[in-house]
Amino acid sequence: VFDTPISECGIIGAAVGIAPAQPTQWEHILREWLVSGMGADMDYMARDLPLRLDPRGHLANTRAFIIVADQYAARGACEDPPLLLGQGRIARYARGRDYHAVMKRRLHRLADTMRSQIPGADFRSFVDTAPVLERELASLAGLGWQAKNTMIIHPRLGSYLLLGGAATNLPLVALPGQQPVADACGTCTRCIDACPTKAITPYRVDGSRCISYLTIERRTPIEPALHEPMGTWLYGCDICQEVCPHNSPREGRASIGDPHAAYRSARDSFDLLEVLEWD
Repeated sequence: VFDTPISECGIIGAAVGIAPAQPTQWEHILREWLVSGMGADMDYMARDLPLRLDPRGHLANTRAFIIVADQYAARGACEDPPLLLGQGRIARYARGRDYHAVMKRRLHRLADTMRSQIPGADFRSFVDTAPVLERELASLAGLGWQAKNTMIIHPRLGSYLLLGGAATNLPLVALPGQQPVADACGTCTRCIDACPTKAITPYRVDGSRCISYLTIERRTPIEPALHEPMGTWLYGCDICQEVCPHNSPREGRASIGDPHAAYRSARDSFDLLEVLEWD
């Protein structure tokens, strides 16, 4: 029995759930995506593939995963002020402090607290740093469904969420009230229709065309045909989330919490000439 409330461990964010340690059910999807070229030059997705396909190898005796979703922007945060001439936009998740460090610190604090109370407890925390399919684990943990744009959508919080977690050798089971979330995308195709580079097909994203990939991970010149569709995005892209009905305001409903303070920032853009002078 863990007798310290999770909130006192500094981990509580938007949502938390427990996912079972089991082989992925998405193996054919991942292999198809890699073979099709949609992974572009993100070669790391093919490294440690056996571990991605079966996350039980993250510890000598992985029995469960604690999965957290941290909110970085509120529902309805879909409009930014008009850009000044010579400015480039930044995706909302990258406007505040580095979420890798913020979430990892809180996950480590949770693990340390549980180790101190449960002899033999072991953990391996991850925030985009381990070969694991976080979105599948998040859906198994009841944190949302994977939408047509491949994002995890929480039924109350929307999709402005950062995912992280920890593998553990503890035989954890689902939290009270935790249950799978049904796909509520329905016949909606707003994310598909709005993507300016046509990177989205239902439940697939072509990484080689995604603006987030092009502006963050691509190391070679971008095809001229994609220059105009990329618009004013300098780092990342929020378009498919901005048009999603599940990220619209919920007027007349009780507050569902604010994004963590670490992700707040007064700026949403950078001066392009200033960026060109960076080393």
